[in-house]
Amino acid sequence: MNIGSFLAACALGFVAGAIARALIPNDAFRHMRGIRSWLTSLGLGLLGALVGFWIFHGIFGIGDTDKFDWGGIIGAIIGAMIVVAVASFLIKRFAKGRVAGQISR
Repeated sequence: MNIGSFLAACALGFVAGAIARALIPNDAFRHMRGIRSWLTSLGLGLLGALVGFWIFHGIFGIGDTDKFDWGGIIGAIIGAMIVVAVASFLIKRFAKGRVAGQISR
């Protein structure tokens, strides 16, 4: 992967993650601000692009073999929405047992 492909993948991931976070109501990452929010959007979007690629290309056989391309932005957004929803569910579920940083037993 050359630097141009890396930057394009980061841009695609950020856009997909930001759109997915905006479309999912009451997500677990809504309290984040600044660089943490940007990096979270980037990571969720990149993971979502891989999920979208796997769903559309791997299962349905739709699209090309390029994981991070702008032609797959819809699949990346759908994948990122799935990742944000699942991550939010897991974070909220495991955070219920915590009170002020302590794990209840």
